[in-house]
Amino acid sequence: MPVFQYTAKTQSGKITQGTTEAEDEKVLRQRLSAQGYFPTEVKVLTGRAAAKVAKAKGVKGPATEKEKKRRRVGNFGKVKMKDLALFCRQFSTMMNAGVSLIRCLTVLEQQAASYKLKDIIRDLQAQVEAGEALSKALLRHPRAFNNLFVGLVRAGEVGGVLDETLDRLAGFLEKDIELRRKIKSSMTYPVLVLIVAFGIVTFLMTFILPKFIQLFTDLGVKDFPAPTLFLKNTSEFMVNWMIKKFWVTWPICFGIWMLFQKWKRTKSGRRIWDWIRLKVPVFGILGLKISLSRFARTLSTMLGSGVPVLGALETTAGTVDNDIISTAIMNARAAIREGEVIAKPLEASGWFPPMVVQMVAIGEETGALDQMLEKIAEFYEGEVEAALESLTAALEPIMIVILGLIVGFIVISMFLPLVAIIDSLSQ
Repeated sequence: MPVFQYTAKTQSGKITQGTTEAEDEKVLRQRLSAQGYFPTEVKVLTGRAAAKVAKAKGVKGPATEKEKKRRRVGNFGKVKMKDLALFCRQFSTMMNAGVSLIRCLTVLEQQAASYKLKDIIRDLQAQVEAGEALSKALLRHPRAFNNLFVGLVRAGEVGGVLDETLDRLAGFLEKDIELRRKIKSSMTYPVLVLIVAFGIVTFLMTFILPKFIQLFTDLGVKDFPAPTLFLKNTSEFMVNWMIKKFWVTWPICFGIWMLFQKWKRTKSGRRIWDWIRLKVPVFGILGLKISLSRFARTLSTMLGSGVPVLGALETTAGTVDNDIISTAIMNARAAIREGEVIAKPLEASGWFPPMVVQMVAIGEETGALDQMLEKIAEFYEGEVEAALESLTAALEPIMIVILGLIVGFIVISMFLPLVAIIDSLSQ
């Protein structure tokens, strides 16, 4: 693609110069006009001048195989949620200020911190300049923009309120990020304690215990007490299969893990696993609250942005991350197509609490379903935060007590043979 050098005036009369690539001079002039510039001079650069400008300004000339590979990875890779939230917030602010769509994408591409997002925005800009709708251009990057993102942008384009839709989307992503951050921060300490406990027990069983067993054997102990014998057999198993024959054990464990992951990706496996997740004591209730908050937040955002209820429910079903809850939502969607209300099939599923069902019913009756769903989302987000705090407060002492019991059992089991040796010497 040829490289052009241009001189243009801004709306305030300021002269600006720059270099860029374009299909031809006409396309470049149209692009500059769409960005609010008035081009006064445009000339094509060739040879060394184009290569020098491309290197200095970052203008993309003919891409090498390495660059093509990086662009493919960037265009179809995942983008961090915090980068998407910032992208939406900045996009909404500029659109609300009256900046043209092409100019917004240009600015967003320049200041994007993520290389993946930068490549994606560059591709979006090229598609929009070619006359394609933004929502359609987003469909080219399904791993970066999910159905919720595309559906909201499409609704904003149809309703002429893209800035408001992007603002809602930014708020949704920020709330989701905050919820995920709270979950991670609440579980960090218990996980660290668990890792340390596992490390301590493994060290005692594989390095310390064998030395004591060898010492007792050298002292003539043949009949070990039951606790000591249990630890001896366990220690020998761990030493033989976790350390000496790790090349056999670890591949088997990895293969079992991969088979489990493959089973979870099947339709029946995913459904069974999601049902188990909801039935696990303590954690099942927490997972249900997280799914309910995500259901309410997503559906509220989509309905408030003008997305039709059938499309909103279909998209929401794919965001709750639980096949059981998704099925209940899709059953509600099917019931609506038959002329029923949302609340009844949700209640019939047995997974939605009476408060949620009643608030959804009231929202349908008053025509303020999106507002009711937002209140439900806020309530369950608070419930999740409170549950995480109480769970963390309970897990810490429980795990410390369990670790103390395990270490105490090991120490006592090691002293029992010493007691037998002392008794035999005193006789």
